[in-house]
Amino acid sequence: MTQLGFSTLAVHGGTELDPVTGAVTPSIATSVTFAAEYGTIGFSAEATVDEDVPFAYAREGHPNAAQLEHRLALLDGAEAAVVFSTGIAAISGLLLDVLSPGDHVLVSDISYAGTAEFTRGLLPSLGIEVGVADLSDLDDVQAALRPNTRLVYAETPCNPVLKLVDIAALADLAHRHGAELCVDGTFATPAVTRPLRFGADYVVYSLTKYMGGHGDALGGAVLGRAEPMDRLRRGIGVHLGGTLSPFNCWLIMRGLETLPIRMAAYAEGATRVARFLEEHPRVRSVRYPGLPSHPQYDLAERQMSSPSGMISFTVADHDAFGAGLKDRLEVFRYAASLGLSRSLILEARTDDLQRTTFKLDDEHLRRYRAWAGDGFFRLSIGLEDPGDLCDDLGRALMEGSDPWR
Repeated sequence: MTQLGFSTLAVHGGTELDPVTGAVTPSIATSVTFAAEYGTIGFSAEATVDEDVPFAYAREGHPNAAQLEHRLALLDGAEAAVVFSTGIAAISGLLLDVLSPGDHVLVSDISYAGTAEFTRGLLPSLGIEVGVADLSDLDDVQAALRPNTRLVYAETPCNPVLKLVDIAALADLAHRHGAELCVDGTFATPAVTRPLRFGADYVVYSLTKYMGGHGDALGGAVLGRAEPMDRLRRGIGVHLGGTLSPFNCWLIMRGLETLPIRMAAYAEGATRVARFLEEHPRVRSVRYPGLPSHPQYDLAERQMSSPSGMISFTVADHDAFGAGLKDRLEVFRYAASLGLSRSLILEARTDDLQRTTFKLDDEHLRRYRAWAGDGFFRLSIGLEDPGDLCDDLGRALMEGSDPWR
């Protein structure tokens, strides 16, 4: 199957006709336990003879998870994948598996809040050192690496300001220092960027977002080489119990079938909206990898097959625009998350992010403000008519309170 095209793999990867019914689409196996030959199943996962028992107890693995993991591995060109109940379960699971007391992990100064909260909160209490660097600047990375750095953890595009990292260059630098590289590819998906092909050792996804695509199923995944994925599944996966349910596996498998065409539609709509915003007199700046004005546009052209569907932008009067969003927007919904069929908008204030993610030093805060100012708005573009999205934002920008008139 590895020789088939991406869209074909998105539909057929990990599945085959049901040998009993001939059903074309996957069935949902809700059983929590599976019968096997005498002597092959024990009272624990370690007592089960794995090579003879594909499934024993659903916490340790079940048919729908196996199907989803197979498809994800094919889409990313990975040897193996492990799925988890949520994106943060995948992230924290990988970090707990890879890192030991005395190790150092270097994390992007701009990170998903869940990643930042976990790394600055729990990891130091376990004796793991956590450093922060601008991973888009190799000199800053070089200065932050330590002899005990075990892992470099990046996002591209990063959440929420859409900064990029050069995966190949970062992987080379990490490897030369004896560290591994993990990339959170949630904003891109393998339809846009495949980090393992650029030298990353691991890629993580929140399957809740673009991969599932409908906003109705939580899920997460880690992908990489077979040996560490097997260790992750047998250790963290089994003993912490972050198992993805059969029904959510089935929902995400369904979403993956349309991933290529949805990502193309998201990018087409986002490009139109980003251009509209860039030309609007009340918009100060727009960050979108598909615009030549993005400071890393050349990197986006090399590393991304499309600019995806996320936009950030700043306005002339942040407070006035934000205060009336609920009353003025008709198509966009003010909500967290992303990658849905519906378009979403969310406010991001720099001071709030400093309190809830990493408290940056003066230099890294200066770099952050150069991208984000005192605050901005993040858009997740959905599958609506792009003209309607532009009209909706246009009304919101022009119909504000007195400071805007």
